[in-house]
Amino acid sequence: MENITSYLQYLEYERRYSPRTIEAYRRDLSQFDVFSADNDEKDSVVDFRTIRRWVVALVGEGDSPRTVNRKIAALRSYFKFLLKKGLIEIDPMEKVVLLKTEKNLPVFVPVDKMNEALDDQADFDDFSAIRDYVILELFYMTGIRLSELIGLKDTDIDCGGMTMKVLGKRNKERIIPLTAKFCDTLRKYMLLKKATFPEGNLLFLSDAGKPLYARWVQRLTNRKLGAVTTVKKRSPHVLRHSFATNVLNNGADLNAIKEILGHANLAATQVYTHNSLNRI
Repeated sequence: MENITSYLQYLEYERRYSPRTIEAYRRDLSQFDVFSADNDEKDSVVDFRTIRRWVVALVGEGDSPRTVNRKIAALRSYFKFLLKKGLIEIDPMEKVVLLKTEKNLPVFVPVDKMNEALDDQADFDDFSAIRDYVILELFYMTGIRLSELIGLKDTDIDCGGMTMKVLGKRNKERIIPLTAKFCDTLRKYMLLKKATFPEGNLLFLSDAGKPLYARWVQRLTNRKLGAVTTVKKRSPHVLRHSFATNVLNNGADLNAIKEILGHANLAATQVYTHNSLNRI
């Protein structure tokens, strides 16, 4: 367990992973640590047979191939760390292969349905109404992540330059363009927010002036999208998919979409080409 703690500290301080990602690694590695301890094995003597038995046990317990593959990926990264530090001599993951999974295309809301949701103009004199409208449009216009939206500050918005600064995964900063029309709406919202809640610098606040939390935003998007579409998934991430699919269908460059979404590599962005091919 001592090695796992060192590895998690490495992810936090050197790789700058998010707390949520680190917690996921902690759960997966702790689960494997318990399994290997039951088999009287330590990091230094674990071999691929132990890992294979663990994978079989996970499948037997009902874990999906995607879940198992995530845990395999966590182990692979962990043992690479141990190898680099000289704590093991052989990487036991070399013979471990990922399980086959079905490739699910990203769920997205069709353009006409999104237009319908955004055509319902908010009362710009009502703080809650304009805030909800701005959140929905911002998700769809920029494809930002839920955690990124919650963390936005007033100073991240440059209406004059029509851009927005976003702090993404691993503290990577990126600049996202905005439209003139949306900036006008954003200015009205920010003025009303300042008049309603003079203190604080977060862009989005609750009706009580408190910072928003993930479940609150998820309920908002579920309610707004539920009014216009029967798509089963109605989360902020679906709006991210909707943004990417829409701009790709309208001729945007794949590399440009990658930069706006904050993807680490092009492979993560290329999945949206499948939605476009299906449309064609």
